Amino acid sequence: METKKRLVEKTPETQKDDLIVITGGGGFIGGNLALYFKKKGFTRIRTVDKKPLYEWYLKVPGVESLCLDVSDADNCHRVCEGAVEVYNLAADMGGMGFIERFRVECLRSILINTHMVEAAYQAGARRYFYSSSACAYNTLLQKDPNVRALKESDAYPAMAERGYGWEKLVSEMFCEEYWHERGMKTFIARFHNVYGPHGTWDGGREKAPAALCRKVIQAIDTGKKDISIWGDGHQTRSFMYIDDCVKGIDMITHCDDLIATPINLGSSELVSINELLSKIEKIAGVKLKRHYDLNAPKGVAGRNSDNTFIQKVLKWEPNTTLNKGLAETYKWIGEQYHKRKEGKRVVE
Repeated sequence: METKKRLVEKTPETQKDDLIVITGGGGFIGGNLALYFKKKGFTRIRTVDKKPLYEWYLKVPGVESLCLDVSDADNCHRVCEGAVEVYNLAADMGGMGFIERFRVECLRSILINTHMVEAAYQAGARRYFYSSSACAYNTLLQKDPNVRALKESDAYPAMAERGYGWEKLVSEMFCEEYWHERGMKTFIARFHNVYGPHGTWDGGREKAPAALCRKVIQAIDTGKKDISIWGDGHQTRSFMYIDDCVKGIDMITHCDDLIATPINLGSSELVSINELLSKIEKIAGVKLKRHYDLNAPKGVAGRNSDNTFIQKVLKWEPNTTLNKGLAETYKWIGEQYHKRKEGKRVVE
């Protein structure tokens, strides 16, 4: 079926009463993004997630909340109806333990972006944001903990992380072609390990900062003075605080120099997992004996964000220090841990 390309005109500034749609709104980043836009004064925000409301990490007052599965095309059209801007953060994913074990589920997330980008286009949305990942980068460049920082062009020649990374790379292509062929403004950010309060901290989907914070809190609570680490502890990563993430999403989506152009959104502060744990131990005021599980999932040996491009285009980069972000994260997870211990309902 032939589809006409939109007439590309200067996009008017988004008004406070224009409808903003956020998928994955019951998740960590989506919930924080809804809160971010609410604080900026936007009055019509629609969030959607397949989880029941009581499992949402953040329920923002005054924000429309829908429980729908956006891997279904009909639901996507319902979600995008009347939307001016669409932010697609929905995906079946988690930390390394999840994405290495459930590759088929991760690949199935291609249905979400396939249907969402088409629904946004048909709804006449002016801007469409897609949350990609550093897992889209060529794994052959990430075999050494002393890895050089990854720049945007390093995604090709393609050799993405199995399952999750390939889904992200293909979904990026959809976004690029919806601009080139159909004239819808799309924006693509490759996230590098987002962490912070109101995120997954237990149950298998959590990422390293949250997992280590929980393990330290648990060790102190139980009186045990040891901790299990996945891998040898030498693998390196950069970790981006949630406040930087949502600010970056906003800046990227409203920069026309970045239309259909994948860009890194991550901190360039590289640390090893051993160093990450040492920072958390310092916050907690404890020193634990470390046991290394060499058979556990550990991902690539090293990954860091080259922020040259984002600095050039936006004159900005994620800048919350790991020490500051970890302190806030540790405090919040501690509160959740003890609430759960008291028998209160918490979202994990």
